Amino acid sequence: MQHPLLENFKSLYSDLVKADLSQLNNLYAGDIVFKDPIHEVQGLVAVEDYMSTICSDVDYCQFEYLDELIGDNNAYIKWIMHFRHPKLGKDMISVRGMSHLSFNGKITYHEDVYDMGAMLYEHLPLIGGTTRWLKQRLQH
Repeated sequence: MQHPLLENFKSLYSDLVKADLSQLNNLYAGDIVFKDPIHEVQGLVAVEDYMSTICSDVDYCQFEYLDELIGDNNAYIKWIMHFRHPKLGKDMISVRGMSHLSFNGKITYHEDVYDMGAMLYEHLPLIGGTTRWLKQRLQH
């Protein structure tokens, strides 16, 4: 079952470089709480500022939506984010994650969950090798 608010959410975030951030007010409530492994911000203006910074920092960022579970006022959307950041080199990085959304007309809570190691640490010159080694050791 498609939900118009969630379809608009996925459409807006499908390509962050081309995202029209002026549309965030159509998705989010004024008192939105946004969380990810790096930040927690509250309020529409703070979310707009945070997204604006993210969008300006990446060369490429698209979301591939894999699956979703939608309840009355909650949704869980599983995705793969494909991105390229100039400070992390020229290679495309793909990270699996999930967004938890709570909504009542508009989205009031948005939490993104993903592996910071796969997103960032593995691609840094000094700690990348150690992070990959640790992940491999923990798999055995």
